[in-house]
Amino acid sequence: MARIFPKLICLLAILTFLIVSGESNHGFSRTLSLKSKQLKREKMSHLHFYFHDIVGGRNPTAIRVAEAPSTKTSATGFGIVTMMDDPLTERPEATSKVVGRAQGIYASASQSEVAFLMTLNFAFMEGKYNGSTLSILGRNTVFSEVREMPVVGGSGLFRFARGYALAKTNWFNITSGDAVVEYNVYVIHY
Repeated sequence: MARIFPKLICLLAILTFLIVSGESNHGFSRTLSLKSKQLKREKMSHLHFYFHDIVGGRNPTAIRVAEAPSTKTSATGFGIVTMMDDPLTERPEATSKVVGRAQGIYASASQSEVAFLMTLNFAFMEGKYNGSTLSILGRNTVFSEVREMPVVGGSGLFRFARGYALAKTNWFNITSGDAVVEYNVYVIHY
């Protein structure tokens, strides 16, 4: 018994040290409960709007900011990077009420098909979502009938948001590259 007791005390001391050092109590962070942020009950919202990507004409809403040297020989435009500030409207017509902007970047990221890496914010300017944003980061295979991209976050009323966006091309001009895309966004938020 005399030999076991010091070993037991040593083992207890090591376990106590591991438990205490494993807690996340650093000088720059701490663990909080959800109740401390006074979050309400989660809900799901469905948003429906149209995205107007205008790359031609006198007032483009999307402009090419970079391209790889091989872009000229690529059938998919691989390496093209485009910055956008596209209007979001209630209906597909350009004269429809603007409810927000799609602001971000899309880049041609596939050598075998037209597929964009989309990184953008839907910044809403209308109704109860005025000032709130949803962040999208995903793959958009442009010529698929419906494309699904994840909602990875948000701000304002969409703080802690998660969900998905379904994009469906409503209209596309093959000559200019202009497009109107219908979005159905399903988002869980507080």
